[in-house]
Amino acid sequence: MIRRASRVSALRGIILPNKGPVLRHLLYADDCVLMGEWASNNIKNVALLLRCFYLFSDLKINLRRSSILGFGLETSEVEMMASVLKCKAGVTPFVHLGVMVRAKISRVANWKFVFDIFEARFSLWKASMGGRVTLIKAVLESIPNYYLSLFKAPMSVLNGLESIKKRFLWGGDAINRKLHWVAWDRMTAPIDTGGPGFLN
Repeated sequence: MIRRASRVSALRGIILPNKGPVLRHLLYADDCVLMGEWASNNIKNVALLLRCFYLFSDLKINLRRSSILGFGLETSEVEMMASVLKCKAGVTPFVHLGVMVRAKISRVANWKFVFDIFEARFSLWKASMGGRVTLIKAVLESIPNYYLSLFKAPMSVLNGLESIKKRFLWGGDAINRKLHWVAWDRMTAPIDTGGPGFLN
């Protein structure tokens, strides 16, 4: 339906530079992002397309849980179009698929959500030393991979996440600090050289 609407110019997507493709939508599981030129007709045609989809499939889009965002526009203009579509006016930065979109990711403050995930995970765990080693390697070290594959983290963020790992390993928390019995560079030594092989 989106392709057909585009062919007859009822829906105008975003043309990427250097003869790139035209972006009209991104789909992931049950999330859908429709994108295109900011024009009243274009946006109304998106609403019409969603209505047609509902009539054909009997799957209704909950517009009250949907948002419309306009980049480089006045807030009043976005709010006016949101009232026409009966959806929310979105604001930036926003979270999509667990990632902050349009946030200045070079700021340490915008990495707070990753720290919160770290802290929430290990605050629930009560484990022996062997259990903590396993939890760090299996869970804590994999949590930031998704975000680090998308963004370059400031050094202080990497140091902060490593600090949480160290604290958890030795049984401490944000209030109670425990003695670190082994230097961290030995803890990050590979397994074949006698270290536990934590990621640095």
